[in-house]
Amino acid sequence: MCGRYAITLPPEAVRRFFGYVEQPNFPPRYNIAPTQPVPIVRAGLDPSGAITRHFSLVRWGFVPSFAKDPRSFPLIINARSETLLHKASFKMAFKRRRCLFIADGFYEWRRGSETGARGRQASRPYLFRRGDGAPLGLAGVWESWIGPNGEEMDTACIITTAANGVTTAIHDRLPAIIEASSFEKWLDPDEASADKAFDLLRPPENDVLSFFEIGPAVNKTENDSPQVQNPAAAPQLQPAWRQEAKEAAKPAQGCLF
Repeated sequence: MCGRYAITLPPEAVRRFFGYVEQPNFPPRYNIAPTQPVPIVRAGLDPSGAITRHFSLVRWGFVPSFAKDPRSFPLIINARSETLLHKASFKMAFKRRRCLFIADGFYEWRRGSETGARGRQASRPYLFRRGDGAPLGLAGVWESWIGPNGEEMDTACIITTAANGVTTAIHDRLPAIIEASSFEKWLDPDEASADKAFDLLRPPENDVLSFFEIGPAVNKTENDSPQVQNPAAAPQLQPAWRQEAKEAAKPAQGCLF
């Protein structure tokens, strides 16, 4: 699942990448958590019928339109791509209300062999980014909930897929990443485009993402500073072939340099 993510790039760089018409100014966020207001990109139609992209704030935690009370409805922050077309909560939203979560990093936790203070298996957080440094367009669906007294609330959740061959060592799921060249196809609100959009929900190629272990500060939602993304103090494990190469590269005893 994807339970935390970050938006740290300058607002204008994000706007150019996603191509929305608004010009919002927002501070960097290093530890975005469920139930918080989050920015998404969703589609609209201009007077000529052409698709336009818009920046919107919604609650991270999807509430289907048929829910009677959002406060008592289970918190849905992720939707599995494998069940999107079958679950009533997401079926119509996927056909007509797809969106992109704006991000430039996300976090996953790897279960380790250590045991925590309460006897639970300890987990270690990792930061994932694009290898090319570009923003991330995370696939999502959104919905408008209207209450009995006319109150309205827009909510959304992130769609996940199976992990790819590289990231499966950390977690078995990944947020579905939509490439910039496919934004228009993904956001198209025409119900007839749903099948083509569904084909975009697949694990990224192995070279798309880079990742490394970070410290435990991200575990607390009140921690929202650049230090959250600092690499873990402990040395990282290296593949055997890299360790062997490192050993072979060491100078012979007696050399000064």
